[in-house]
Amino acid sequence: MAYNNNMAAKRRGRMLDRILGLVVEIKPGERRALLWSFAYFFLILSTYYVLRPLRDNAGITGGTRALPWLFTATFFVMLAAAPLYGWLVARLPRRRLIPLIYHFFAANILLFWLLLTLGIGQKFVLQIFFVWLTVFSLFAVSVFWSYLADLWRSDQGKRLYGFIAAGGSLGALAGPLLTRSLVEVVGPVNLFLLSALMLEGALFCATRLGHATSGFAQTPHNPSAIGGSSFEGLKSVLRSPYLGGIATWVSLLSLGGTVLYLLQAEVVAGATQDAAERIRIFAEIDSWVAGLQILLQLVLTGRLIKRFGTGPAIAFVPVVFTFGFVLLAVMPALMLIMAFQAAQRVGNFAVSNPAREVLFTAADREDKYKAKNVIDGVVFRGADMVSSWIFHLLYAVMGLAIPVLAAVMVPISLAWLGLSLLLGRMQEKRAQSQPLAQSPPT
Repeated sequence: MAYNNNMAAKRRGRMLDRILGLVVEIKPGERRALLWSFAYFFLILSTYYVLRPLRDNAGITGGTRALPWLFTATFFVMLAAAPLYGWLVARLPRRRLIPLIYHFFAANILLFWLLLTLGIGQKFVLQIFFVWLTVFSLFAVSVFWSYLADLWRSDQGKRLYGFIAAGGSLGALAGPLLTRSLVEVVGPVNLFLLSALMLEGALFCATRLGHATSGFAQTPHNPSAIGGSSFEGLKSVLRSPYLGGIATWVSLLSLGGTVLYLLQAEVVAGATQDAAERIRIFAEIDSWVAGLQILLQLVLTGRLIKRFGTGPAIAFVPVVFTFGFVLLAVMPALMLIMAFQAAQRVGNFAVSNPAREVLFTAADREDKYKAKNVIDGVVFRGADMVSSWIFHLLYAVMGLAIPVLAAVMVPISLAWLGLSLLLGRMQEKRAQSQPLAQSPPT
């Protein structure tokens, strides 16, 4: 009986491998780890996107002119949190570090639910929540990709990261759908409970992923603490041209994305004053974007990265920004802004972001956690802060029109495109110096 069950399980596994092989180039022994990675990212982004429409509404509730201050507060929170995270990375082994981080954020979610349920300082709590959710999204996603870069090799990342990213996109689709369908049924506040539960589910997937990759992971299943300084990540970014280039790429992404986000906030705020309607609008946009992302990630992303290389793949979103800003400079319109926002998010999350994460598979293990967190957190949020104040100065204070702002962004986007190609060549050289890959066990 046991023999028959074992044979049946193997047949099911081979069938599942054939099905997955239709959309992703999977090799023997990778299936379980690939599916756990997919589920892990699905739950991380579901957690975030259930709460994101609530965050966007919270940002507008205090007035759009308060957004630069909220971006500034987010930067300083990240600036304080980065060395604390570096201290934890240096002293805790991976098996303790990741559970600690996700349990901490789940407890935060429950605290927000309690405060809002009791009606304690609601406006102030919502502003704190705006900052907190941005910090959470950066930490949760950064830890996810750091963990994967610690497990998957560069050659595996090129093949598999697109499919794994589709799990996140599916979560980005499921989250807004849940919010849109439940916000009037259970109320916005009770969505916090759902998010906390999904975050704990993500941690379970992370634990199973560690076991599933034990036969081929770049580092041992239970590695010791990394050690080193709490500020080593910042030092690495400043002294490494490779990491500094990635930080510059992220800053340019933030600049372009912040300009579009703030334009979108102005437009939506002027369109309706109803909070529930604004939440539905934001959730609707998220749903459209996620659907397109999933299609690209499942069918094209892995093949594009493997066929053309990492550089052209991360250059995809600068190309979108270049054409988008050219069109806005010529024909500024509400629908064009919304379409541009959707296109850049699809291009980023479906193609360029998975390719950018491949860059870190060629980094040192310490840099995968410490420097990556500095780039994803401090650098990205610092760029958000600077970009939001630049936008406030040019748009709100000086009164520059959208076409002028768009025209300024065109040459910046072209320089960003060149940097993408340069980083791709640097990644290929670093990957070639890594130890030869071994096939995972079947």
